[in-house]
Amino acid sequence: MRHSQPGRYPAHVITISSVMVLVLVLFVGVSGSSSWAHPHINLTTTSDLRFGGSKKYEGSSEFVHLRYHMGPILTTSITLHPIWYGRWCKPQKRIIRGFLNSISAVDSKHPSVSQWWSTVQLYTDQTGDNISSNVQLGVEKNDRFYSHGKSLTRLSIQHVIKSAVTSSTKPLPVNPKSGLYLLLTSDDVHVEDFCGQVCGFHYFTFPSIVGYTLPYAWVGNSGKRCPGLCAYPFAVPGFIPGLKPVMAPNGDVGVDGMISVIAHEIAELATNPLVNAWYAGEDPSFPTEIADLCEGIYGTGGGGSYTGQMMETEDGATFNMHGSFGRKFLVQWVWNPVLNYCYGPNAMD
Repeated sequence: MRHSQPGRYPAHVITISSVMVLVLVLFVGVSGSSSWAHPHINLTTTSDLRFGGSKKYEGSSEFVHLRYHMGPILTTSITLHPIWYGRWCKPQKRIIRGFLNSISAVDSKHPSVSQWWSTVQLYTDQTGDNISSNVQLGVEKNDRFYSHGKSLTRLSIQHVIKSAVTSSTKPLPVNPKSGLYLLLTSDDVHVEDFCGQVCGFHYFTFPSIVGYTLPYAWVGNSGKRCPGLCAYPFAVPGFIPGLKPVMAPNGDVGVDGMISVIAHEIAELATNPLVNAWYAGEDPSFPTEIADLCEGIYGTGGGGSYTGQMMETEDGATFNMHGSFGRKFLVQWVWNPVLNYCYGPNAMD
């Protein structure tokens, strides 16, 4: 995500400017990377794909100068703590848990979510220690009664997290060093600038509000509000003719759309939890992080107006990675610091 000053709102993924870029790409032919991508044209089935040691990686740029700024990264076992804010049904939770549990899974079919995470693991701190390979689902918290209402600001999000870690009944454990707190809002919750500028963001809590400095991310379910913006390509904006959505692999447009945003934020939380570690750019208030560099790229050939080559299930759903227990997901690529390219496990020669 691209951060902002503490008093301002950090933005990520889908912005108004991204929409305008897409319009230009479709109707004027402008090239270049954007948060959006045109639906893939010739969808390739799983049986047609042949994976190997690909030498072609998309999204490269000699102008990208991703640097380490000496801040901490998450080199010890990472524990994810979801906070389910609002109304969540069991199937929706199972989809998201299925993705989170797939990050460190070793039994998934290639190309897998765990192989996607292996690119994130390439990042090191000043001692040479890598991002942890162990990402586990920890204690969860339900906030089904909207403790802070159905309209949240950036600061009230921190108050929701405070309520979760200080609750008198089953509080979330406080783990500043290796805990990541995921505030997931249901489709009837509005968050400041949601659907207008952001689909999700990450930052850290302020001790003056929460009592601790905890890395956290917020991601919203856009299924009812703006699926064409935040659940693309499973939904498309109605004001652009000719675009056709693809089928969501888990049958829930809003939640399937959340998966890539959640992945984006977790990758950046691991490599830049306090906004002083891995990023490009000279201004830490507006860093370009490892997932920002690859927004809209899901496969080989991705970039500009094209998502890249993805796969189809037998029933026509689109995905690019396998998870545990047969689940499938569509997850954007991240920046590979060794190759200096965007890369994903479904890369093809």
